[in-house]
Amino acid sequence: MNPNDILIAQELKRKLAAVVSLVDMRVFGSRARGDADEYSDMDVFIEVESLDKQIEESIHKVVWETGYNNGFMVIAPLVFSRYELEETAERSSDIVKNILRDGVCI
Repeated sequence: MNPNDILIAQELKRKLAAVVSLVDMRVFGSRARGDADEYSDMDVFIEVESLDKQIEESIHKVVWETGYNNGFMVIAPLVFSRYELEETAERSSDIVKNILRDGVCI
């Protein structure tokens, strides 16, 4: 990841932790690999303790504001609850396995 992407991801994590019970956050995809171009979005894996409509709306608001405040960067969140990752088939999905293995932990 380039230094600016790290700063944006750290800012996002701080803002999310202020409004939700954040368990884990990782950047994945082209920005994590370091092969993004100026138009690439930032793919972000977000794990929260629990998830409902209000929490999801809060997450999306923070994500949008952070992207807007950083030059209209598109931040694409992939959000899961701890329960989904520990107790459902989501834990065995290829994308989750890849993110947990290769994503950059913030």
